[in-house]
Amino acid sequence: MLDVIKKRRSYRDFLDKEVEEEKITEILKAAMFSPSARHQRLWEFIVVKDKKTRDLLAQTKTHSHFVNKAPIVIAIISPKDESNRYWLEDCFIASTQIYLETTNQGLATCCVQIYGSKRDNGDDCQKYVQDILNIPQAIQVACLMPIGYPKESLPEHTEEEFEKNKIHWDKY
Repeated sequence: MLDVIKKRRSYRDFLDKEVEEEKITEILKAAMFSPSARHQRLWEFIVVKDKKTRDLLAQTKTHSHFVNKAPIVIAIISPKDESNRYWLEDCFIASTQIYLETTNQGLATCCVQIYGSKRDNGDDCQKYVQDILNIPQAIQVACLMPIGYPKESLPEHTEEEFEKNKIHWDKY
């Protein structure tokens, strides 16, 4: 598993090549097998393949400009209410599972935070994405994850990135 973790990088440029359905299914399984608070498993996933929709999602904010370069984009969403206090944490745990299985499948991704983000004009990113994807207001958008074959290969993480000075035993 550590080999996959070392290979995991954030990619923002993708080949013009479709992702096989089997790989998408494995990625979605990894997301659904992720832990969630009180095992509520309230997250949901919207898989976007439509080019026009991906083009609109790329306009969400400055840091989403690349999402239309990927052949699919997964939006991670969840209801937000009193019974689901940890929805955002659960969604980002699922995004980590997506990162790892995407890497395991020889693909690439990058997490684009939507919740709490503003568009360049100051409008709410979440409202913009909800409108594009026809998501009800009671459902929150955590992030977008464009997925595809990487255009280039980034170097793996190295042992030098293991910073022992950031580890504290028993107390700070």
